[in-house]
Amino acid sequence: MKVNLSGEILTEEQANFSIYNRGYQYGDALFETIRVINTKIMFWEDHYFRLMASMRILRMEIPLGFSPEFLAEEIQHLIKINNLEDKALRVKINIHRKEGGLYLPEDREVSYLISLKPISDSFYLLKNEAYEVELYKDYFQASGLLSTLKTNNRSLNVLASIFAEENAYDNCLLINEKKNIIEAVNGNIFVVKGNTIKTPPLAEGCIQGIIRKKLIEIINKAEEYTLDESPVSPFELQKSDEMFITNVIVGIQPITKYRKKTYTGNVAKQLLAKLNLTARLGD
Repeated sequence: MKVNLSGEILTEEQANFSIYNRGYQYGDALFETIRVINTKIMFWEDHYFRLMASMRILRMEIPLGFSPEFLAEEIQHLIKINNLEDKALRVKINIHRKEGGLYLPEDREVSYLISLKPISDSFYLLKNEAYEVELYKDYFQASGLLSTLKTNNRSLNVLASIFAEENAYDNCLLINEKKNIIEAVNGNIFVVKGNTIKTPPLAEGCIQGIIRKKLIEIINKAEEYTLDESPVSPFELQKSDEMFITNVIVGIQPITKYRKKTYTGNVAKQLLAKLNLTARLGD
């Protein structure tokens, strides 16, 4: 598999980083995960503007040529080089500040890496298998703007993933310093009670997910549902009818069990159909 390292096409083995890379040394880096189907970049405008906004917040110098057209062409060219034009793909863009300096960087310029990985399904499918989650309470995510960014500082997600594997759970739900639920290890969380669909606001510290954004738009247009963007207490989980996790690769992942509570997936199924329609029609 070939990758794109700051405009240079290399094999994975050739794309080596310096030991002084700031992403490695200080986590001074961020990433964007994108779904591509037959060279079509799904929700590209949302991904692009999230990436640019994140770089600005981290005070990275955005290259003059970093237009949406340029980056889209870089992605599609890499797909063609790898002969993957007819595949569904997980594309990852990594941005790291160029090496130099200690905590204070010597300059604000960046380098980037674009990589590809084939995935099985062209559109989102509802997973009907059992999916059990638990709270991860050993550490918390601080609420605030930095927590909404997809930076390389993912220690909490790594530890929660290990906890889930060691205890035979499929995923864990993360909490903030107020002990409110903010998200799952790998996506945003939605809780359904009757006709109300609730998700934590960004101020609670959850990732500013692309599918979260799309579902909020879909729910707000649907007369049968009411969106409630407010803090989610752990006590609400066992009183809810349904819970599901969202991310750009899976789409919607229904949760079937949390502790002694089991859940349906009816709302998730309906929303997934609307999400696939949105994806087919484009941004």
